[in-house]
Amino acid sequence: MEFTGFDIVVIAVVVLVILVLFAGIKTVPQGFRYTIERFGRYTRTLEPGLNLIVPFIERIGSKLNVMEQVLDVPTQEVITKDNASVAADAVAFYQILNAAQAAYQVANLENAILNLTMTNIRSVMGSMDLDELLSNRETINDRLLHVVDDAVGPWGIKVTRIEIKDIRPPVDLVDAMARQMKAEREKRAQVLEAEGMRNAQILKAEGAKQAAILQAEGQREAAFRDAEARERLAEAEAKATRMVSEAIAAGDVQAINYFVAQKYTEALASVGSAPNSKVVLMPMEASSLIGSLGGIGAIAKEVFGDGSSPPQRNRNSARTTPQVPSSTQSQES
Repeated sequence: MEFTGFDIVVIAVVVLVILVLFAGIKTVPQGFRYTIERFGRYTRTLEPGLNLIVPFIERIGSKLNVMEQVLDVPTQEVITKDNASVAADAVAFYQILNAAQAAYQVANLENAILNLTMTNIRSVMGSMDLDELLSNRETINDRLLHVVDDAVGPWGIKVTRIEIKDIRPPVDLVDAMARQMKAEREKRAQVLEAEGMRNAQILKAEGAKQAAILQAEGQREAAFRDAEARERLAEAEAKATRMVSEAIAAGDVQAINYFVAQKYTEALASVGSAPNSKVVLMPMEASSLIGSLGGIGAIAKEVFGDGSSPPQRNRNSARTTPQVPSSTQSQES
């Protein structure tokens, strides 16, 4: 089959149309944005999916990844406010929100974000003391995020977070900090031990005070009860003496016999228990004591009478003193 010139032209036109169609069809993957330039000027941004452009007039300017990306910040030396040198590194997370601004507002986007982050790390960490720097990483991260995010806002970038990965002071400074921490812990241990001993002494003193108070209260109660007992005993003796006196006044001879015998027996017991007594003379028989009591009873009869007739008191009887047998006479009998 032979092709004429017309057929060749038609085939060429068809092939050209197919090539033009393929050149005008653009497929954008998910997570990316393409900028379109017409004669070198930005016109629009292609969204993910199938898109059409005018071939040979429009072209793709930049292909931008709009997913959240991680930027590793290398280690750098930082001088703190108290002139301590530390090495710090970080990691930054950012996302492109406006593809046109990210493509045309800044050149070399990642390098710009990296240098901006490093500069602000030195600024923020350099304004803090070493102790504050090591103990306030959250504060450092928040300040860095606020400063860097404000700086990259005109570029269509959103910095989601910045994290300080590591802060490494010099070895000699680490040793000094370890010694300081050890000294602080020993100091706290000594303070706690001293406070414990003080509390123990206070508790011991409080216990002794309470014991002394209870002992004094016990002694006071015992003295009160002893005084009450002596008072009751004295009342009982007074009552007994009064009753004996009333019986004697009424002419009861048995009452005075009982009273005199009781006092006599108590006197003998006192003499026998005295510490300075060496020899005690006592009746040989119990009848001697009874005889003595009988003699005392005779005296009472002579004074008060036999109970049937009133007592006869005259001058001669008052002067007469009956003979009470002594212990020596009882021994001779």
